[in-house]
Amino acid sequence: MINRALRESYRCLPLMGRGLSLVWRAARGWTVAWGILLLFQGVAPAALVYLTKITVDRLSAALAGHAPLDAFLSVWPPIASIALLWIASQLLTSLMTWVRTAQAELVQDQIHNLIHTQALSLDLSFYENPGSYDLLHRARVDAITQPIALLESLGTLIQNGLTLVVLAFMLAAYTPWLPVLLIGSALPGLWTVGRYVLREHQWRISNTANERRIRYYDWMLTDRGSAAEMRLFDLGEHHRGAFQRLRSRLRLGRLALAREGMKAELAAGTIAWLGGLAGMVWMLIRAARGLARLGDLVLCYQAFQQGQKLLRSLFESTGRIYRSTLFMDNLFQFLALSPQLDEAPDPRPVPVPLREGVRFAGVTFRYPGSERNALNDFNLTLPAGRVTAVVGHNGAGKSTLVKLLCRLYDPQEGKILLDGAELRDLGLAELRKGITVLFQEPVRYHATAAENIAMGDLASSPDAERIQAAARAAGAALPIERLPQGYEAVLGKWFGGAELSVGEWQRVALARAFLRNAAIIALDEPTSAMDSWAESDWLGRFRELTEGRTAVMITHRFTTAMHADMIHVMEEGRITESGTHAQLVAAGGRYADSWLTQMREATNG
Repeated sequence: MINRALRESYRCLPLMGRGLSLVWRAARGWTVAWGILLLFQGVAPAALVYLTKITVDRLSAALAGHAPLDAFLSVWPPIASIALLWIASQLLTSLMTWVRTAQAELVQDQIHNLIHTQALSLDLSFYENPGSYDLLHRARVDAITQPIALLESLGTLIQNGLTLVVLAFMLAAYTPWLPVLLIGSALPGLWTVGRYVLREHQWRISNTANERRIRYYDWMLTDRGSAAEMRLFDLGEHHRGAFQRLRSRLRLGRLALAREGMKAELAAGTIAWLGGLAGMVWMLIRAARGLARLGDLVLCYQAFQQGQKLLRSLFESTGRIYRSTLFMDNLFQFLALSPQLDEAPDPRPVPVPLREGVRFAGVTFRYPGSERNALNDFNLTLPAGRVTAVVGHNGAGKSTLVKLLCRLYDPQEGKILLDGAELRDLGLAELRKGITVLFQEPVRYHATAAENIAMGDLASSPDAERIQAAARAAGAALPIERLPQGYEAVLGKWFGGAELSVGEWQRVALARAFLRNAAIIALDEPTSAMDSWAESDWLGRFRELTEGRTAVMITHRFTTAMHADMIHVMEEGRITESGTHAQLVAAGGRYADSWLTQMREATNG
């Protein structure tokens, strides 16, 4: 265990340097002020011990001499110095609290910025792996405060270490083995702290997934989105029981660690107390022989008393530094991740407008961690300036087409071409600016209705006229204008805003997609949450909205698909039928069967 702790300590030294470097970059001036205050706070306790010794010696001399009142005048200078030093210490302690608060706020801002920047730079494939969630959880929850905790622990270590060095010099003036006894009797505490911190870290690493699951159960029991099903299907007790069982397991694990640490601390504390007792006995023997005065006894007692506390604090600070560096390793591991999508070294310009269209050529794709291909040797052409619909059952791979087109993933085999230019050869940011998308599960931004729509093209700073035009095009104008504050109404319940129906939220997301004047439009189930009236109203304007643009619609509604210029049927990652609506119905294949089924359901409904 000791060898392992030493190996971990060596590994932590570079991490400590990186953590301190992060603090320095975030709060340079405040860190300088912190260092200056730290030096004073380190010297002040030892100075108080020395001034106390002088005061006691002078007081005992005055009492022994039975001198008149002016004999006591020699006592007042050290007493006044003690008072002034105490006042200065209190003032600087308050000042140090202010400095640390400023440091902590700046460092946390810096770390949040680093984590957010890194999270936005990583590909979607990062989120396909449960291990990624564990790493992100440890970076966000466990490591976010560790750099400033490292600085505080290091500050305590320096401050107490400085005080201890001065006290050790004072004790060494009597005999060299007194500071050795002071430090040696406290060494078992160092072993105790190191062993406990290492075991605690290992326990936290092995239980990260369980801690995330605890948060999940808590979220399910308290979130509005799950409240209806919790009650309707009587799922509350099931989730509450799962939460309590997992909490019990984690609680017992933490208690076992604490119990083991308590036993080790008790043994280490007993050894430290015996060391201090031995030092005092030696000094009492010297006093009995007339070799030490009362002030020497007081100094020895205070030096050992404070020294033991300081050593204990030093070891605890060392443990906290060790813990901070171990957890900062998770932060730096996360920040060291690189996107898997390579940027072209010399990117070609994105062809705008498209003249030929988009072509999937022999594309095979499998999601990270999956054993099944979403697309198999897939071939499809989306003609420029035309509307193409792709229909098929769930899991056929339809939504995957949109993700690959936006280059959120790269296929394992094959190419995706825009007017003959492969996506990998185009600038990623420029490519995505040329595409507007309605995803199957669009984000609900808890902001005003106008802001919700404007997020489709923030770079162009859209005015109210453009926002309202996009809302009308998507059929979102009516539900927004019914709100008391119209486009300035906050949507969503998180901040006390208005809640929309699922279909109304979809229309707001559709307006967001239409706001961006992109050459390619990709709509994934654009009418899935609309009723038949809203769908009919929107489809009546659809061709006008896509005029001159290349559009692809992913849909399971044939009443939507029939408005496309060309329809493709997907099954198991391949195109199995293609044609116009009339051609596919006349062919009597899978599309025709599904069309007739939908019509019968609509008629019977």
